[in-house]
Amino acid sequence: MSDQSNLPLLMLIDGHSLAFRAYYAFAKARKGPLRTSTGIPTSVCFGFLNSLIQAIKLENPQYIAIAFDSKEPTFRHEADVNYKADRKETPEDFIPDILNLQRLLEALNITIITAPGYEADDVLGTVATKGSQEGYRVKIVSGDRDLFQLVNDDNHLSVLYLERNAVKSSSGEGYTEFNVEAVTEKMGIKPTQVIDYKALCGDKSDNIPGVRGIGEKTAVKLLSEYGTLEAVYNNIEEIKGANQKKLKEGKKEAEHSQYLAEIVTDAPLEFQIERCELKGFNFDAVKPILEELELKKFIKEINQLQEHFGGNITLEVHEKINKNETHQLSIFDDVPEKVEPVNNIKEETKESLINPQIITEIEQLHELVDKLSTFTNANIPVAWDTETTDLNPRQANLVGIGCCWGNNPTDIAYIPIGHKQGKQLKKEQVLDSLRTILESSDYPKVFQNTKFDRLIFKHQAINLDGVVFDTMLASYVLHPEKSHKLSELCEQYLEGITCQNYDELGISKKQTIADLDIEKVAEYCGMDAYGTFLLVEPLKNELQQVPTLEQLLLEVEQPLEAVLSIMEDTGILIDTEYLGKLSKELEQELSSLEKKAYDAAEEKFNLGSPKQLGEILFEKLELNRKKSRKTKTGYSTDHATLEKLKGDHPIIDYILEYRTLSKLKSTYIDALPELVNKKTKRIHTNFNQSVTATGRLSSSNPNLQNIPIRTEFSRQIRQAFIPQKDWLLVSADYSQIELRILAHLSQESVLLNAYQNAEDVHTVTAKLLFEKEEITPQERNLGKTINFGVIYGMGSQRFAREAGVSATEGKEFINKYRQRYAKVFEYLENMKKEAIANGYVTTILGRRRYFNFFDDNLYRFRGHDPQTIDLNKLNINYNDSQLLRAAANAPIQGSSADIIKIAMVKIQEILNYYQANLLLQVHDELVFEIPEKEWEELNHKIKETMENAVKLTIPLVVEIHAGKNWMEAK
Repeated sequence: MSDQSNLPLLMLIDGHSLAFRAYYAFAKARKGPLRTSTGIPTSVCFGFLNSLIQAIKLENPQYIAIAFDSKEPTFRHEADVNYKADRKETPEDFIPDILNLQRLLEALNITIITAPGYEADDVLGTVATKGSQEGYRVKIVSGDRDLFQLVNDDNHLSVLYLERNAVKSSSGEGYTEFNVEAVTEKMGIKPTQVIDYKALCGDKSDNIPGVRGIGEKTAVKLLSEYGTLEAVYNNIEEIKGANQKKLKEGKKEAEHSQYLAEIVTDAPLEFQIERCELKGFNFDAVKPILEELELKKFIKEINQLQEHFGGNITLEVHEKINKNETHQLSIFDDVPEKVEPVNNIKEETKESLINPQIITEIEQLHELVDKLSTFTNANIPVAWDTETTDLNPRQANLVGIGCCWGNNPTDIAYIPIGHKQGKQLKKEQVLDSLRTILESSDYPKVFQNTKFDRLIFKHQAINLDGVVFDTMLASYVLHPEKSHKLSELCEQYLEGITCQNYDELGISKKQTIADLDIEKVAEYCGMDAYGTFLLVEPLKNELQQVPTLEQLLLEVEQPLEAVLSIMEDTGILIDTEYLGKLSKELEQELSSLEKKAYDAAEEKFNLGSPKQLGEILFEKLELNRKKSRKTKTGYSTDHATLEKLKGDHPIIDYILEYRTLSKLKSTYIDALPELVNKKTKRIHTNFNQSVTATGRLSSSNPNLQNIPIRTEFSRQIRQAFIPQKDWLLVSADYSQIELRILAHLSQESVLLNAYQNAEDVHTVTAKLLFEKEEITPQERNLGKTINFGVIYGMGSQRFAREAGVSATEGKEFINKYRQRYAKVFEYLENMKKEAIANGYVTTILGRRRYFNFFDDNLYRFRGHDPQTIDLNKLNINYNDSQLLRAAANAPIQGSSADIIKIAMVKIQEILNYYQANLLLQVHDELVFEIPEKEWEELNHKIKETMENAVKLTIPLVVEIHAGKNWMEAK
């Protein structure tokens, strides 16, 4: 897959899905639906527009189109009179609301698309397919999982799934992006199997019958084993018992349901995607509609969007907006019980909550430093914030520094030093004066996201010290699944305190914060510092209620922040010359594969065109069409189809190899050199400390945690990562850490004995499963597959598929494993029970991962003794079964994350006395660059520190190697 970030983004909105979500979000709320003072319903308009703005802020699309159902019956209604027949009648107040919405969208210059005889899903499928083919990234916003069938990573097409809370969200919560992996994780099937899934189990909401008696779990099981509906029926005699009879009797219904479930991707639409470009709107066309619907509070937000997307805001419009500015809630505040009419709004000036001191004289600066030097109580740290022109610390100019030392609105200062206009002190004067405070641990400090400010100060020659609290990390430790933005935290913990979002400052594309008035930035920065200061007390109080979480923050996460900032700043060297040669080598290999494919097909064709490839494979070469599925443009040629066709014709191997190498070339070999910093010649990734629910770190810009290693060419990519001249690149990797943690947590004697006696645990497992002493390499691999698979909830079907054995053998192996490792499964079941009873599970260090289940019936066990829960008696739906599988795994994966974090902190304490650098953390591996003269000494210290980071009942083992590049070291 090519680098998607360079492709324009086309966002498609499922209009009716979003409109109904908006309507029922308020209709079923305690306060009831929204209406104007004259009774006009506005729930749809309010919720839809709120969601649209949130989606735009999240994704920043260049093109938007909204699809609505047409009034005419569709081809599905003609094929089945019962299609959607059981749906409730459209509520009366929904119709005028959606008509007003369409008026408003047209005024906003948002493209609306319908197709007579087709549903909105078909319009979305057609436009999405067209967009992908024409080189756009496509994201479909919808609350309808039917659209998952369109998801295709190779075509840059994903679904931004709209949760029920999204229409009321104040910060973009409630949107989950589903790519192929996410769909598979959520549903247990691939996007290409969604149609056949509905063909088997039906869809009650649409009156798609499916096969009578085949439910969701059985449908997933059948498709996991056989792949497609056609394959299920081709192997019907293998399916035993009642399911075989149900499938035979329901074959006609299955095929009919398949027809109803498939989204059309070639509906007769005549339009150009260029029409969908966001070009701003006519304010005078929008304003009267907003006033009529008494939704005027949207004007301020739309004005910002107007500027953001290229629309021009005239001074006259600004004056109109400012004149009518009131104490109305922002779009992102809670929805009021009643929307007051515009005519009843009193004109008054909004007063600020704070009155920051703006430091522009040297005497003021000295007074401020004297004042700050009196605050030495670690329980009441001074809050700090920086304003910069860029989020990249290496490229950013420092514009101003803010601080807050008390609860009073005047206990705040802002020091401007990099604004384009206005009186301000010289940066050198300010930094020299503040140095004694900022670089001393005697003066306790609190930040929101310390790592960013630490790096900003570092590039101003200030070595920050004395940070005793980080509000973002505190929030992450307490609630890893929630947003940790400052504005969100203030809304949650501080009544009446609202921190402004950066996007609300009205900065145009060509501007930075340095272009704004000093007073405006002083208000913005001061409010951030004020909010950060006030958050310390409630966050500390909450942490003190769970001492293990407080300890996790103070002893792991906050010390790790300083380590990550060093790693980010150091970066890792890339051999761009080598990548250039590898790229040319790969070009030749791709050309060779192309020629081989042409020779095998006896004609030239576009290997990147699914349509042309389908014609070659299934029409010209007449390969087995039963191994594919018919699409609107021909036959599917996705990866799963090609895997089934392996061995049927030489061209298949050429195409698979071509696709693999092409992706490696575009995603890594050609992309990495573009990300190298020109000054340092290194790549500086961002380590994300507060993103994953498990506690693991992630990285971005670029993501270095997904560098592939399975193929020969992918391993060669690691050869491009090198140390500085005459140094060594070192890889230190925990061996089987998750299995060791499982042994520790479950206290399974077989695993404990194997690890304590330094035996090969995969061989031990294979001996138990095959009931013999002499084990072949293939049998050991089966032991390895099942050992690691159990951690992630692997069932017999998946094990059989991955191990290359029959379904019957797979089931036998899993059953044997359960018998031999009874304590492992007892532990995993106990974690599921804890998740239901407590709402969370914990790691060895006490890190929590919370779970919110779909089925309300599971909440009746909340607060019960976990051991009183009988999982076998619970009717657990598919979605909740996936959550419980994650709950069983979370303490293992989370403990692994905790252990390597502790190791990183302790190793950095050692490295402070050496030249060596810690560069990367990738899963269970740490990567260093070390001078040759330090290698012998540090080899043992690194290994010993990692192996003793946390004491378990079995030893942790680290494999450490050095080389001239990452491939050699690995």
